[in-house]
Amino acid sequence: MAFPACVQCGTRENPCRCKFIGPTLGFVAFLVTGVIEWPVGAVVYLFRHRKGRRIMGHPSRVVYPRVSRAIPI
Repeated sequence: MAFPACVQCGTRENPCRCKFIGPTLGFVAFLVTGVIEWPVGAVVYLFRHRKGRRIMGHPSRVVYPRVSRAIPI
């Protein structure tokens, strides 16, 4: 069984110009928050459309970029 990994090349954040750990941990954090926030967002969407969309988009707009940028390797 293969472990899913994310690689980002061409970055200037480290001497190797490739990131492996940051994007992979960002993806894992994205999945964990998505499992929690998407069902909550779907329920909220029934009553408040904009708020529900914002909740469901939170993992991709906030969580993944912050975790990915926090780890420069």
